[in-house]
Amino acid sequence: MIDQFKNYLKEKIAITDEQFESISSELKVKKFDKSEIIQYTGDKLKHGFFVCKGLLRAYSVDAKGKEHILQFAPENWLISDRNNMNNEPSVFFIDAIEATEVVLMPNDFMQQAAMRVPCLQPLQINLLNNSIRFMQKRINMLLSATAEERYLDFIKLYPNLTLRVPQWMIASYLGITPESLSRVRKELAHKHFRP
Repeated sequence: MIDQFKNYLKEKIAITDEQFESISSELKVKKFDKSEIIQYTGDKLKHGFFVCKGLLRAYSVDAKGKEHILQFAPENWLISDRNNMNNEPSVFFIDAIEATEVVLMPNDFMQQAAMRVPCLQPLQINLLNNSIRFMQKRINMLLSATAEERYLDFIKLYPNLTLRVPQWMIASYLGITPESLSRVRKELAHKHFRP
């Protein structure tokens, strides 16, 4: 599992095995069962997650008990609650949609690693920028895109998840009802669209 994270880094930057060894001592591997909640609202976790195998999701629950999914994290995705990085209580739940194996990364891992291995600095900045871009696009889609546009964007972002995630979760992520998602899928099928 640690090797999978190392390979992920090697795809992004020119990091040597020796450099990776110098920063990997604090990384730990953990397995979670399907449906296991691994972070609750209010937790102060000291780490984020790199998904090696399986699927995680981050979500909130409103006062009426309705879930609002912020993010899915399939293999080779990072997921964390940014509040924890500031030593504040988490605002999201994170759970395992499937049996999942992760690398636990201390909240300050990238920052500390970049000090020891300077080639990580651009990656750290790039990951942060990508996270901000993702959230900006997500907000814009929720505010201004049609249900069909949101669904097509979901398929583009998560091309392998339509068969791994229950339809009600996809609808929650899209901010629409399961019935609306069903209508969108039927309309796309009439247009001969296949995800």
